[in-house]
Amino acid sequence: MSFAAGHEVGDLACLQVPSGIMVDAEPDLKAALERTRALVDKADKPIFEATFEHDGVLVRVDILVPRQTKKQMSWHIFEVKSSGSAKSYHVGDLATQFWVIARCGLNLANASIRHIDTSFVLEKHGHYEGIFRDTPLLEEISEIAENRSRLVDEIRQVLAGDEPVCATGSHCNSPFACEFTEHCASFEPDGPEWPVSELPNTGSRLAEKWAAEGIFEIADLPQNAGLNALHSRIQQAVHSGKAFIDSAGVKKATADWAYPRIWLDFETIGFAIPRWVGTSPYGQVPFQFSAHVEHQNGVLEHIEALDLAGDDPREYIARRLAQLPATGAVIAWNASFERRCLRTLADSFPQFHAALSSLAERTVDLLPVTKAHYYHRDQRGSFSIKAVLPTLCPELAYDDLDVADGGDAQLAYLEATSPDCTPDRKIELEKGLKEYCARDTFAMLEIYRKLVSGASDD
Repeated sequence: MSFAAGHEVGDLACLQVPSGIMVDAEPDLKAALERTRALVDKADKPIFEATFEHDGVLVRVDILVPRQTKKQMSWHIFEVKSSGSAKSYHVGDLATQFWVIARCGLNLANASIRHIDTSFVLEKHGHYEGIFRDTPLLEEISEIAENRSRLVDEIRQVLAGDEPVCATGSHCNSPFACEFTEHCASFEPDGPEWPVSELPNTGSRLAEKWAAEGIFEIADLPQNAGLNALHSRIQQAVHSGKAFIDSAGVKKATADWAYPRIWLDFETIGFAIPRWVGTSPYGQVPFQFSAHVEHQNGVLEHIEALDLAGDDPREYIARRLAQLPATGAVIAWNASFERRCLRTLADSFPQFHAALSSLAERTVDLLPVTKAHYYHRDQRGSFSIKAVLPTLCPELAYDDLDVADGGDAQLAYLEATSPDCTPDRKIELEKGLKEYCARDTFAMLEIYRKLVSGASDD
């Protein structure tokens, strides 16, 4: 999905630069280099995917724009990113481009990251003027570019030698997950069974601190380790092998959750380039919800809505939400997301504002209750519903579902709303989406029931 979004953003960025010429990489990169040189010599139009090579390093620049003044000809680099801001890891990429192009003899007056402006709101279909913002980085990259020759030499030395041994660590996922992590880990000895790094929030820092003392296992942390209450509960569960569960605390924390209790979950989609009027880049648009309505007499009612028409789903979802009970607690997992969805819909559709605002005001959160009163070591430091659920209700784990997580749900939505989707496939995707969202809300209810009863899957 992110790969497709990058292409969509790149295409729109080019459309907004008048008279630009695309440098095709076909039939080969040599042809692209020659074509770029010819266009640079002419210097009368912007160039897309301009291709340069220096000292064995090849770069393709998203947008290269000529600037002719009375004194000189100069060029501006614009590297297009689908992110909502210029990131620190963009700087090195831009510096490499700057170094290669400057060494090819071009006078570069500026270099910028052209990224999405997330404050943009689509006011008319197809009108995307103002969706991009430029962050100039010439000053930041100039010094980095000066060191590129040395870096290239160092890389060549690495490539010429034996395969280096690289220790795994937090850097393996920063800024993105490395596909060689498993390969590198295969050369390392087995790590601790329950590593200190699994402690939530500050685990990595604590792991580094206690590793210096020769302590790697959570259970081996000393009594004077200064652990907070959460970490102490986790250590207790890890050491004993039994789940920590405080049913009385759960009952007390949820005593004011009025009936009918509405167990609610949304599925949303956020496009880098907004598709519908009134939406913004990466704004999460609900296309589905599931609500298990639990009445005080024990009756359980399932209410759901799913819009796969491909048009703006918000009004339909808002209308169906407004039909939920006007009283009772609305229960979600990490409820800030559900509240935000409800309030955004309320602001967008005044006819449902009162009902949706009421739902938002009545929304409570099962996550912090669980975090304060329960832990099973198989959660591995995570309090996501998918980490907690198998420890309490293994029969409800998501392994049997075709749509098994939020990413799957977004991909299923995109496929189902594509003009190329066949009717039979759309029915299959609709079934998978409904089963997944319903599982989420029923899972919350069952987790709560297990918590208040004191039952766990030790």
